[in-house]
Amino acid sequence: MVKSNNASHMTKTAGKSTDESLLLTIEDLKVYYDTVSGVSKAVDSVSLRIKRGEILGIAGESGCGKSTLTTALLRLTQRPGYIAGGAIHFYPQEKGPIDLLTVSGEQLRAIRWRNLSYLPQGSMNSLNPVLRIADQFCDAILEHSQMSRREALNIVSDLLQQVGLEPHVARMYPHELSGGMKQRVTIAMAIALRPDLVIADEPTTALDVHNQRIIIQMLSELRDKLRMTIILVTHDMAVHAELADRIAVMYAGTLVEVGDVRQIFKAPKHPYTQGLINSIPQIGGQRVRMEGIRGNTPSPRNWPAGCRFHTRCTHVMPECREKVPQLLTIANEQDAQSKQPTLVACHLYTQFGAGGTHDN
Repeated sequence: MVKSNNASHMTKTAGKSTDESLLLTIEDLKVYYDTVSGVSKAVDSVSLRIKRGEILGIAGESGCGKSTLTTALLRLTQRPGYIAGGAIHFYPQEKGPIDLLTVSGEQLRAIRWRNLSYLPQGSMNSLNPVLRIADQFCDAILEHSQMSRREALNIVSDLLQQVGLEPHVARMYPHELSGGMKQRVTIAMAIALRPDLVIADEPTTALDVHNQRIIIQMLSELRDKLRMTIILVTHDMAVHAELADRIAVMYAGTLVEVGDVRQIFKAPKHPYTQGLINSIPQIGGQRVRMEGIRGNTPSPRNWPAGCRFHTRCTHVMPECREKVPQLLTIANEQDAQSKQPTLVACHLYTQFGAGGTHDN
């Protein structure tokens, strides 16, 4: 059965959320790039809402717009990229509602690190190679808080211990640390001022399996201990299965499925989500040949008409080539047992469901 659902799946009144559990709302966000061959629509009309205390996973192949989306949330999009439309509303506990796309640069600087922090892709390489770890902590803390240098130095040891590192690491240089240790240092820096929201872009990439497990457990424990919210960006569905509460699956700059992590792994609805999950190697059970998703992600300079996945989909129908599917709430018996509704953009459900409408 298909229920009606508005485009952003959120309630808003003059920029103020009527749901106190909401921390961040994204409405019809568009991020484009000017190129010599035309406009590249990297993120195209994405709407999401993130609740306090949850870990929201953003999944999808390389080139689907995951990192572009997260950098736009922090207004770090660089030319030739630009935010072409939409709104991002942030509701930190210490402050009133903040429109992240219209707030001044000075106000945005005050929000970063204290209320909103970022673990960039390849964050292990973001450490300054000529400064000791303690000095790098102090630089960040002093820039975004009223602490004195002595106060900042006093909390460095505690921050390192929270991520499983010994206090003496504060006196070391980045080149003296392993990859896993450097990743934990960047996580400790991101939580130094106990932000409301941490955006982690591929936090386990380039780490071995052992260190990946450590980082996953650490992020989960920090969320519970500090009551912070995490947006986790990774193409690794196994990491999402271990860490995320909900998953938003992106394809070709748009959302194709959003739902509870257990529901999505138990019964994925969109053919693209099914392909991502089926590509995960299984331990035990019946031995079957793994089948990848055929074809490649299309270019953001020329997305296909209709459903953008139809060129790779095994369930393609005539309307898939012509009509853009809307992100609708799908209700069934399995969803009734889930804590979160599942949203899917696929003609399979409007074709075989009960009809339904879409309110703009």
